[in-house]
Amino acid sequence: MSARAASPTGSWQGWVALLGLLAALLFPQVVTGGDRTYLIGFGSYAVLAALTMVAAALAGLTARPSGVGDTVIFAGLIVCAASVFVLLPPVAERASGDGGLAATVGFWALVIAAWALAWLLVRRLAGVRAERTGGAMLLRIVVPLIFGATVICLWEVLVRGFAVPFVILPPPSAIWARILASVPTLWVDFQQTFLKSVLAGYAIGCLSGLVVALAVDRIPFLKRGLLPVGNLVSALPIVATAPIMVMWFGFDWPSKAAVVVAMTFFPMLINTVTGLAAAEPMERDLMRTYGAGYWQSLFRLRLPAALPFIFNALKINSTLAMIGAIVAEFFGTPIKGMGFRISTEVGRMNTDMVWAEIAVAALAGSAFYGVVALIERAATFWHPSFRQPSVEG
Repeated sequence: MSARAASPTGSWQGWVALLGLLAALLFPQVVTGGDRTYLIGFGSYAVLAALTMVAAALAGLTARPSGVGDTVIFAGLIVCAASVFVLLPPVAERASGDGGLAATVGFWALVIAAWALAWLLVRRLAGVRAERTGGAMLLRIVVPLIFGATVICLWEVLVRGFAVPFVILPPPSAIWARILASVPTLWVDFQQTFLKSVLAGYAIGCLSGLVVALAVDRIPFLKRGLLPVGNLVSALPIVATAPIMVMWFGFDWPSKAAVVVAMTFFPMLINTVTGLAAAEPMERDLMRTYGAGYWQSLFRLRLPAALPFIFNALKINSTLAMIGAIVAEFFGTPIKGMGFRISTEVGRMNTDMVWAEIAVAALAGSAFYGVVALIERAATFWHPSFRQPSVEG
């Protein structure tokens, strides 16, 4: 991947990583867990690992990103993270017992070093501009993956290292285990909430918002009368409208879809009306000069100009729809659905199942948003926001 640096990125993260690694070496701690004894500091493996991590920290002190430096930092990050997770079981055992945390100074220094190396790597990669499309796409994937993996790993280490009660916050490993053990239940809930309530409400709400926006654009007096009413409806709290929808449409998914329609209608309406007014006056004058009527001007000029606004509403609604459907299920639903499962398992103190449902909802919402973004890119490739910046030789 051919790339160049956008700006110098040598920063304090390299110094934090270096100081953390030196602290881990200066305070070697023996931590006993079960039948095994772990040494934080010098040892047959620790010497090689320490040299690798120190080299990574020193590479982070360079002024500009480079392929070799970033590779060394990545290798140091992997070794540092592996060392943390090798030492985590006995540290967690000691934290939950009577030993306290005093004997794990080197471990926490290693955790800080790993966090600094991850931050440094993400910052350096984010400061790189790829000259090729494949390299740019790879960077767009790698940077959020490293950032997300860092957050999940820190979550696991902090929760287990400080012996946080399971009821308050379970570690990601326990949530993943619950997901694997509850696939049939999660699939039934996903079908009820996403495949029925979310998709149906999203389609109806967005389509009706688009149609009403075209009517508002065609009939000017509707802009003064309908938009304030739509603003009023969108300001209604979901906890007030959801029970009413349940009374009107029953306990099954149609009432949840109705809540989603109410939440997604107004963003589509406002964005489409704004987008239809985005065409330049000179462009409109040119269409009139060529004798174009209202509908010709709408489909050939104004509606294409409004596509970025319409897709913006579609992306906003992709997350609002999931939120609306899940919250609506708190107020009456059959014995299935993500919202029903969350409210039920919270009462039973099964927080791992609650977080499993949250994880599935987050993944589904993110995937839905990504699909809409891909369609937007294919439909509005001509828009300036998708043009690659010129790269100097």
